[in-house]
Amino acid sequence: MPADRILVVDDEEPIREIVCSMLAAANYQCSQASSGLTALAALDSGEEFELMLSDLMMADLDGIGLLEKTKERFPDMPVVMVTAVHDISVALAAIRNGAYDYLLKPFEREQLLATVRRALENRRLKLENRAYQTNLESLVAARTDQLRKAMSTLERSYDITLEALGDALDLKDAETEGHSKRVTAFTIAIARAMGLSADQIRVIARGAFLHDIGKMAIPDAILRKPGALNPDEVNVMREHCYRGYQMLKKIPFLTEAAEIVYSHQERYDGTGYPRGLKGDEIPLGARLFSVADTLDAITSDRPYRPAQSLSAARDEIERWAGRQFDPEVVKTFLAMPENIWGDLRKEIDAQIYRFAYSAAKASS
Repeated sequence: MPADRILVVDDEEPIREIVCSMLAAANYQCSQASSGLTALAALDSGEEFELMLSDLMMADLDGIGLLEKTKERFPDMPVVMVTAVHDISVALAAIRNGAYDYLLKPFEREQLLATVRRALENRRLKLENRAYQTNLESLVAARTDQLRKAMSTLERSYDITLEALGDALDLKDAETEGHSKRVTAFTIAIARAMGLSADQIRVIARGAFLHDIGKMAIPDAILRKPGALNPDEVNVMREHCYRGYQMLKKIPFLTEAAEIVYSHQERYDGTGYPRGLKGDEIPLGARLFSVADTLDAITSDRPYRPAQSLSAARDEIERWAGRQFDPEVVKTFLAMPENIWGDLRKEIDAQIYRFAYSAAKASS
């Protein structure tokens, strides 16, 4: 292990020689500087020192001035002031300004070596502590990154599961094939236009995609009935909002999305169901979904009528602003370029076609 290097600064050569002799006998490596300015030049030369012993009273640049110039540039190098008894108050002031310790002239060899050992040990502990902190911060950063990636992977696996649930619902209710994907894409587009955060959009997208998940609990005789539902059947069908909420609220990462599912049939004027919520009582995600859902319903083929134009959908949504729909959401929707909705529909339909083709090919 290389010897610790010590810079001895004193304007009296005999004192420098004596101090360096004591230190060399204890296996320290010494360099000498005859003034504060000479010491600065030695430090600036690039040579590294583990410790500096500096006389307090020197011409040109005294020990206090040298300390001030070195403590910020060489913070890891402890400085021990060497002074006479009558300078003790100045030495204490130097310690308050960053010196590690002081030695009173004349000092014994053991006093010198004990002070040097303490100063070097203090330096070593500080460096080790800093290295530990740096390593700890790096470890925490690495573990945090690992956790973030793991959570991202877990979240993606959740979304794949949700998509499978949505596909299962489409199989149960063939009339709505692709509806969940389209209305989710429409809802996300409106949410982005309103400047919502990525986290908010993620929650809203899940709620929009799963809005009809409660229909899994509705009897097929009602869900697939070709004609109009009677009042009792209508009441059963309306239960899908609450049924879906009950399914999702127990899943921690879907708690907020469950509220959107519960509220997706509410109307801005309070005439919706199942709770008759009004205005801002309705979750924002459900208010966005309401516009997207109506847009998809009007522009999609139904057994009782063909798809209508985008212009017809826009007019209908604008007409019901303030009653069925949140006026601010409608305002955002109407300001968006019309080509967005057709492009999104084509993209979703293409995905559905590719999936169906792949499934048919795999089964053949």
